[in-house]
Amino acid sequence: MAGAGVLEVTDATFEQEVLQSEQPVLVDFWAVWCGPCKAIGPVVESLAATYAGKLKVAKVNVDQNAASPSRYGIRGIPTLLFFKGGKVVEQIVGFKSQEELEAAVQRAIA
Repeated sequence: MAGAGVLEVTDATFEQEVLQSEQPVLVDFWAVWCGPCKAIGPVVESLAATYAGKLKVAKVNVDQNAASPSRYGIRGIPTLLFFKGGKVVEQIVGFKSQEELEAAVQRAIA
């Protein structure tokens, strides 16, 4: 269900795609049944297009991949984690506006 420029990440690929990434990474933890996740999806895809080359954008389906959300204490979705150098630098829980997410991206890529 990832759109253009958005990478589907699994527990098996999380280490390589997110933690070892040279670029900052925005990870969207979501599920098919989650209404707010569907609402924020287009915003996440827009960020992926806008910041292509500066920010890697990934999605993790929490129903199919339990280890990664558990590792980061994800209790509610959507949760967006910003990683830089393999470490979480910011966490956003719940639906936020495009402006709020853009501000978080700017901090992550600074």
